[in-house]
Amino acid sequence: MPHHTHGSDDAHDHEEPEAGHVHESVDDGVDARDDWARRRRKGIPTDKQLLVVACMDERIPVEDALGFSLGDAQIYRNAGGKVTDDVIRSAALTTQYFDTTEIIVVNHTDCGMMSASDEDIVAGFEAAVDGDLDDIDLDPALPELDIGDASIAEWVRMTDDIDAACAAQVEYLENHELIPDDVTVTGYVYEVESGHLRRPGERVAEQVNERV
Repeated sequence: MPHHTHGSDDAHDHEEPEAGHVHESVDDGVDARDDWARRRRKGIPTDKQLLVVACMDERIPVEDALGFSLGDAQIYRNAGGKVTDDVIRSAALTTQYFDTTEIIVVNHTDCGMMSASDEDIVAGFEAAVDGDLDDIDLDPALPELDIGDASIAEWVRMTDDIDAACAAQVEYLENHELIPDDVTVTGYVYEVESGHLRRPGERVAEQVNERV
């Protein structure tokens, strides 16, 4: 049976590209798994060199909202997405030693940190410890540390305005001595009612539903 060359008298005009060796793709996979498992020891930063500080609220899909995947960022979540002493500790370590160059703060509407007064929060804690909050260890590893002259309400840091709170978290990080000046810090408010991010102060609903 004759061999057809699809319009060419020279079969060599249609040579197939040389195939690679299977071991090369297998080796790539092995190396990638090794990088993933030992990225801290090998000095490999997050894929986007990013730290996200966000509220622990279960309705905030941090990865989806910011458009990234597992491995792209380190995520620190606490009540209210507040820049606490431990956030500074974590941010200082990752920016100084893990090559992180960007921090994003994500706060959100309908935050639980806006759901009670300072007085109610303090009263609840007092009830939990039978009225004496003076000897509570705020850091079990360092019991000698305390909040000094500040109050428990200041330590808890309830929120009156989520947009103002978000801007404040960005400012704290930008101005802290342990965060390098070349680290980019940005803040967003996640609207649980719309499922989208916005910049602090840019309440679109107000602008489109109020007379100019």
